[in-house]
Amino acid sequence: MNRSFHYLRTWPLAAVAMAVACSVSAQTETPRSDTSSTSVAQSNTTATTTTAPQRRTHAPGEDSFSVIPYTSHGYVGINAGRHDYDLDCGLGAFSCADKNTSYHLYTGGMFNRYVGAELGYVNLGRMDRGGGKSEAHGINLSLVGRLPLGVVHLFGKVGTTYGRSEVTASPLSGIPTGKASGWEGSYGAGIGFDLSPRSSIVVEWNRYDIRFVGVGKREVDTTSIGYMHRF
Repeated sequence: MNRSFHYLRTWPLAAVAMAVACSVSAQTETPRSDTSSTSVAQSNTTATTTTAPQRRTHAPGEDSFSVIPYTSHGYVGINAGRHDYDLDCGLGAFSCADKNTSYHLYTGGMFNRYVGAELGYVNLGRMDRGGGKSEAHGINLSLVGRLPLGVVHLFGKVGTTYGRSEVTASPLSGIPTGKASGWEGSYGAGIGFDLSPRSSIVVEWNRYDIRFVGVGKREVDTTSIGYMHRF
């Protein structure tokens, strides 16, 4: 009977010990599950971070080509319009008027968002005067300043032109005839309207100083409209 009483007295202690052991076991197993979940989450995050750069996209015009050294975001364009020669009509009743159309072919690039450079060929048409004609053309190199305003941009140009001119006329007109050439200044301004990220319509005015035989430097103005395409 003493042995039975001993079993009855120690059984509650054994039950308490088993309950405590189960509780401790449950508490130690739960963090393992959390740790595994955390590890999986971290692994997924790492995988996402690792693969994200592979889906990088480029904006239109990024890393674009330009033929002008040290520039990017290159472009080409063509303009056509009217011209105005600062030349007198000479003596007599000869016709005196600006004829044909002037045009400008050019390419350029940007050093940064606001400043670039441009190289082009300009044909300044001709002026009929003194029973003959006066005409000029040349190669132009300019610095370009650009101000973006959404789908519209303003721009200005200042540079130099190597121009060549030729004058023919009647001896009765008193106009010197012959050829002349040389470097002179040029400048202009305009506005562009973006049709898309790569194309624009431009309207601009330019003034070119051109050498003419017998009279030296004279101004030739152009007003034109054109199309510009960005690479």
